[in-house]
Amino acid sequence: MKKYGWSSFTDLILKNSAAEEQDAHVDPGDENPERGNWANKSDYILSMIGYAVGLGNIWRFPYLAYKNGGGAFLIPYFTMLVVVGIPLFFLESALGQFCSQGPINAWKAVPILQGVGIAAVVVTLVVSIYYNVIICYSLYYMFASMQSPLPWSDCFSWADSSCSNISAVFCNESSVLTANLTQGNNTCASSNMSVLVQSPSEQYWDRVALQRSSSLDETGPVVWHLALCLLLSSLLVAAALIRGIKSSGKVVYFTATFPYVVILILLVRGLTLEGARDGIEFYIGSQSNLTKLTEAEVWKDAATQTFYSLSIGWGGLVTLSSYNNFQNNVFKDTFAVTLTNAGTSVLAGFAIFSILGHMAHVYNIPVENVVKQGFGLAFIAYPDALSKLPISPLWSILFFVMLLTVGLDSQFAGIEVLTTCLVDAFPRYFKSKRAIVTVATCSILYLLGLPCVTRAGIYWVTLIDQFVATWVLLFLVLLEIIGVAFIYGGNRFIKDIEMMLGKKSFAFWLWWRACWFCISPCIILVILGWSIATFSPPTYGEVQYPGWGLALGWAMVAFVVIWIPFVAVYNLTKARGSPWERLKSLCSPSEEWHPYLDIHRGERYSEERCQNNKDYRNHQEVDVNVISSSWL
Repeated sequence: MKKYGWSSFTDLILKNSAAEEQDAHVDPGDENPERGNWANKSDYILSMIGYAVGLGNIWRFPYLAYKNGGGAFLIPYFTMLVVVGIPLFFLESALGQFCSQGPINAWKAVPILQGVGIAAVVVTLVVSIYYNVIICYSLYYMFASMQSPLPWSDCFSWADSSCSNISAVFCNESSVLTANLTQGNNTCASSNMSVLVQSPSEQYWDRVALQRSSSLDETGPVVWHLALCLLLSSLLVAAALIRGIKSSGKVVYFTATFPYVVILILLVRGLTLEGARDGIEFYIGSQSNLTKLTEAEVWKDAATQTFYSLSIGWGGLVTLSSYNNFQNNVFKDTFAVTLTNAGTSVLAGFAIFSILGHMAHVYNIPVENVVKQGFGLAFIAYPDALSKLPISPLWSILFFVMLLTVGLDSQFAGIEVLTTCLVDAFPRYFKSKRAIVTVATCSILYLLGLPCVTRAGIYWVTLIDQFVATWVLLFLVLLEIIGVAFIYGGNRFIKDIEMMLGKKSFAFWLWWRACWFCISPCIILVILGWSIATFSPPTYGEVQYPGWGLALGWAMVAFVVIWIPFVAVYNLTKARGSPWERLKSLCSPSEEWHPYLDIHRGERYSEERCQNNKDYRNHQEVDVNVISSSWL
């Protein structure tokens, strides 16, 4: 009779529990039981829409449209969507679906550029820190909205002497200061006297919500109400992703659809307000200026907005599509998601500007004086406008719940990128412990986010956003399209896609070839060069960053891009043969590059053919005058 010691017994228990946990994550209907698949098509589409439709659709696009000619801006915007946005979205989605791997392992197609995948994951990691903080801001304002009157509707006890809720402030007997209720100095017409006038909503944002310090040098203590909201944000994300896509795929039925309900409610309410027409006119109405189309800056803004609003280059598109069935029609999905994203931007603009128009009417000032973007729109201008409406707490709660759900959807995908890469890299250790990996990831992001909820937190958030989430992504995507179209081979990639979608005609691929080989990389290169040439040190309002803060920003940029040469050099040293043979082998797909399941590999990726290729590579004589076929 065999005896078991205590260690054997505990090992048996651990193995059984691990097996049970792994079985709990396996759906018998999954095509790929090892990694799992979306429960149905709706889960995937809603997750992609939730990921693509971010805060930029709500707080940046309306401002860009107003700034760049109103309705005329839609022409360059949709043009850039067709020539840059849709082709790159299709490329990333098809890449992830073909190999069923995350953004790091997907670069087994071009091993020398595997650092691009790591860099994209690092960007997602850093951006997820401050995105979590933005969700925490939305949570705080949502809770603060549950009182009447709204705490930013007037200058209450927390305000100082520069707070004003009226449109005119008398400086002296003969001079009048007309306040436009936007941040800045306003000077009386016939006096040298300068008075800083701020609206209640602006002072509430600075003095109550953020408790903002004077600069990045003055960190101050943690703002505990924000720290608690940050903890709640992390808990919400962890709970939604506790079972990976199986749980998040259900949560998005609410988080991806609720924003549209709120946008429609706010739009209907806004259109009934006095002054709403003035706001719409400034958005895309009669104030539209077609002459703006002759300005290069307008086209640059359109391309940049298209690029960022679709979340290209972050690794999320590759990750989410990697859980598709192999023969899913990713082509149709691309159009469904990208057009929905563009339509959401336009629709949100109507809801935003209709109420801003009413705000301008109440204060009797021009609409352009209340138009802001980013934090200024979401947490100052729009809350101020909502506070002027009847039943203002209701509208405010709806608005901030909308911001919350939009932010959560993007954060879901960001965390999924991180956990998927860990599980793909170490399946033996993490596949059966995905819940633990998710909770650990959210916990680490919470701790890393604590400096962003100190009194200098908003400066950290702005610093990360301006350095990490701007032109660095353009650089990564430029390398991505060069790697896939020119090194791996655009024609080879098309054949991979046809393994999923079926054979297509030459005419069908003509447009995609033109975009991948020429149009898209040229546009990205121009925007990248322009962005670097016009880059200026970030500021928050009138507050300048200290030298060490800017140095830290550049250090974050270096930490992202350093992985590209580091991994390339590391792989070159690990390869065998002469320097040219090593370079050539790393510019060709690795032996592990193929569809995840054997049944989908066909003749092109069969084990026998891979073995023949391996034997051929080991014995071939290299002709340095011949370029590898992987480049063609």
